Amino acid sequence: MPQGPGRPTRTARVAAVLLAALLSLTATPATAAEDATPPGSGAPAVPLRVATYNIHAGAGEDQVFDLDRTAAALRDLRADVIGLQEVDVHWGERSDFTDEARALAEKLRMRVFFAPIYDLDPAAEGGERRQYGVAVLSRHPVLHAENHEITRLSTQTPDPVPAPAPGFAEIVISVKGVRTHVYSTHLDYRADPSIRAAQVDDMLGILADGRGPGVLVGDFNAEPSAPELAPLWHTLRDAAPDAGFTYPAIAPQKRIDLITVSDGITVTGARTHATDASDHRPVVADLRLPREDR
Repeated sequence: MPQGPGRPTRTARVAAVLLAALLSLTATPATAAEDATPPGSGAPAVPLRVATYNIHAGAGEDQVFDLDRTAAALRDLRADVIGLQEVDVHWGERSDFTDEARALAEKLRMRVFFAPIYDLDPAAEGGERRQYGVAVLSRHPVLHAENHEITRLSTQTPDPVPAPAPGFAEIVISVKGVRTHVYSTHLDYRADPSIRAAQVDDMLGILADGRGPGVLVGDFNAEPSAPELAPLWHTLRDAAPDAGFTYPAIAPQKRIDLITVSDGITVTGARTHATDASDHRPVVADLRLPREDR
């Protein structure tokens, strides 16, 4: 649930980096099931299974770091695209300084794009840079990837102030010829909703630049009915309103890990997956993407 420590070192939009590219209103939000028929008069819809998982830096509810256990939980989802949050890349002892993004991609034989929120100097001279952020795993070809900035409040800086910082991941994938935008996010965990409200505005501005089907997933640190999330539901729909609670992983009481979709995308099923490989439960949804008639 909380976002990890560190301090952003950039204020400009971070250039796209593909890791392991060669590895194979307080209104109730509308739900995707309300839009059962994709646009078009005959072109078949394209299936896509999407998931989101806050991996807690590879540690389970028992606080034991075990990336094989994380990979097994992800494998069980059988998803085509997975948004990850709380991902360590050479971050520290808690995750054995592992490049979790690359390691999970290798274990699952998927492509990966890692979008650091924090990018710090190495722990020791000659070491790797310490990074922490979000990622997206994909079985489909990645045509474009970008690490966008949204408003953040540093978790390490004394008396931090809201400022733009990276860590909002976007990939564009080709799903049987349908260009689809997938975003992974991790919103602020504090009780004060003002930062999350700013982050929602920032994300909507970025999503407005995308063309074609769009899927936004992540740890929102707020339930769908929260006032600060209300603007989302003018553009997106909740894909898993009945899938169950996601946090904490054992005896969950809140649904804060969400899959949201743009108009035209149909949801044929959604569920949470019971596992204690993290302090959150993953969510998976089966989608059908609209294909334009030719």
